[in-house]
Amino acid sequence: MGDTSGNLLGQLRAADRERYLSVLFAPEDKREALAALFLFNAEIARIRDIVSEPLPGEIRLQWWREVIDGDRAEEAGHHPVAAPLLKTINRFDLPAATFDNMLEARIFDLYDDPMPARTDLEGYLGETGSALIQMACQILNGGAVPPTADPAGHAGVAYGIANLIRQMPVHRARGQVYLPGDLLSAAGFDASHWLAGDDDDAAATATSAFVALGRQHLRQARNALASVDRTLRPPFSVLGVADAVFDAAERAGAGASTRPVTISPVRAQWRITRFALSR
Repeated sequence: MGDTSGNLLGQLRAADRERYLSVLFAPEDKREALAALFLFNAEIARIRDIVSEPLPGEIRLQWWREVIDGDRAEEAGHHPVAAPLLKTINRFDLPAATFDNMLEARIFDLYDDPMPARTDLEGYLGETGSALIQMACQILNGGAVPPTADPAGHAGVAYGIANLIRQMPVHRARGQVYLPGDLLSAAGFDASHWLAGDDDDAAATATSAFVALGRQHLRQARNALASVDRTLRPPFSVLGVADAVFDAAERAGAGASTRPVTISPVRAQWRITRFALSR
């Protein structure tokens, strides 16, 4: 493995260990490209963590749009993530429109508007997580559009919900609510009550419904993967963690919104490995 690839994998290991582990199951000649794509995702996913106001966040997202459109070639050439990302986009013909939709969806992270409904959540996770998996499969397919849209769609939502569950305490402290409004309503309260934490029974019910939605998409992803060639499966291996997160969240109940649901690195690695090697 060349120095560039090793450096990218090292960056990915620090930024997103679970995606890093998934890349290790891909052919060596595709790992650098996958790492570049996943590093880009990590960069835009953490923008809310490093800005104090929405506007600087929107400026960062716009910078990435201009990079991908080819308007910041000189700056991108010296950027440790942008340069390999552009190389990956060109080599594997990744669709610019998909990146644009992903960046547009990430604007939601910068504000504190509650997630309106389940369909809005699925759309948000589709444009971010599902699109990411589909593009990773396109890399593994040598640049040709792969027959993985259905499993990628469900996998992105399932893994996305698992990640949102793990981030619940951080989001709640910020005043963010990713649980869909219709799920909260069915539990007997709304976003303001969720943030106030004034009804543990309702919070446990809402958390359980959120988990059930994640499990539904996980089940559909597994079913759809049955017909997918094994060479295209490495990006899906992160789903091995989702079940563990859902189990832990159900045990935590209302506590999942105040105390982080965590999976140990060793357990995560074992589950990802088991999923990657399963038939």
